[in-house]
Amino acid sequence: MAKRDYYEVLGIGKGASEEEIKKAYRKIAIKYHPDRNPGNKQAEEKFKEAAEAYEVLHDPQKRQQYDQFGFDAPGGFGSSGFGGQGFDMDDIFSMFGDIFGGHSGFGGFGGFSGSGRGQHAQYRGADLRLKVRLSLQEIATGVTKKFKVRKDITCSHCHGSGAEAGSGSETCPTCGGRGVVVKTVRTMLGMMQTQTECPTCHGEGTVIKNKCHACNGTGVVKGEEVVEIQIPAGVADGMVVNVPGKGNTGPHNGINGNIQVYIEEEENDTFVRDGQDVIYNLLLDFPTAALGGEVEIPTIEGTKVKIKIEPGTQPGKTLRLRGKGLPAVQGYGSGKGDLVVNISVYIPKTLIREEREAIEKFRESENFKGDLSTKKSIFDKFKNYFS
Repeated sequence: MAKRDYYEVLGIGKGASEEEIKKAYRKIAIKYHPDRNPGNKQAEEKFKEAAEAYEVLHDPQKRQQYDQFGFDAPGGFGSSGFGGQGFDMDDIFSMFGDIFGGHSGFGGFGGFSGSGRGQHAQYRGADLRLKVRLSLQEIATGVTKKFKVRKDITCSHCHGSGAEAGSGSETCPTCGGRGVVVKTVRTMLGMMQTQTECPTCHGEGTVIKNKCHACNGTGVVKGEEVVEIQIPAGVADGMVVNVPGKGNTGPHNGINGNIQVYIEEEENDTFVRDGQDVIYNLLLDFPTAALGGEVEIPTIEGTKVKIKIEPGTQPGKTLRLRGKGLPAVQGYGSGKGDLVVNISVYIPKTLIREEREAIEKFRESENFKGDLSTKKSIFDKFKNYFS
């Protein structure tokens, strides 16, 4: 079944504010929460659908990508497990529990929490953001770029544990190893339990006896790493390529963050990009336009090809070389665009005497007089092409 538009799922307009998105999600999540709909598979699916929509729309970067490209955005959606990639209730509760008053659990609905089910919190490293400028030739073929990145890396002294050698960890005395503390609160629905992250162990369930002196117990230190990133062919200015697991190392041997690579496209002196097509402006001399012939033109691969110019070729005529344009981004289309050749004719501004005399002979010839009333102007042709 095709996905529903995320704005439609939450019942909001595209101009909705962050607070409106949050309120809409909370309303739907409460309505279809599993505690209120035990055994109802349809309600569970709607609950997950709303969580997926919120996961994208509450994030400014993901929302911008979705607004621009829809579900076909490069890198897709759901890097945290959403988007139909097998996420479960614990994922939702651990990520969005703060909306309902509990950091790790779904406050107001007792019993549903990643930590509450014995899954202790696992730290995740922060994402990194990089910008890369690409030439049109690099975009045409795809390219591998290397970056020296300053980031959090695993502490070599404690190997990420956060504890000094010979020291370990012990059960958290505050939560008894559960990673959460439970409170009973009165709500409009009656007395209910909320689960929040343990303030002592921050959801881990254990505390370190003797912290590592090198990282102060975090398991990570600042360092540098050379990261190799593959940029797929066909990307465009403004796109974001997500590189999983290459961001900051997660504290206490946690999950690595990602690197988000923002694409900037360099202006090209030879071609103009129009989606997957590339446009080349060819300036013909008058004899070749009138008599016809062959001319060489460049391609984005760096080679040259010969094209045939028909006798009487008019300014504004376009030729299309199929498959000589840019490829679609891998996984989001197929085939390649075209190389579109826009033809104009060069008219010299000054003439020597012999040239003027030769042209004067043709001034009165009816064959050299065009009927503009029956032909589209060059401006109309360009306008129609770009519309």
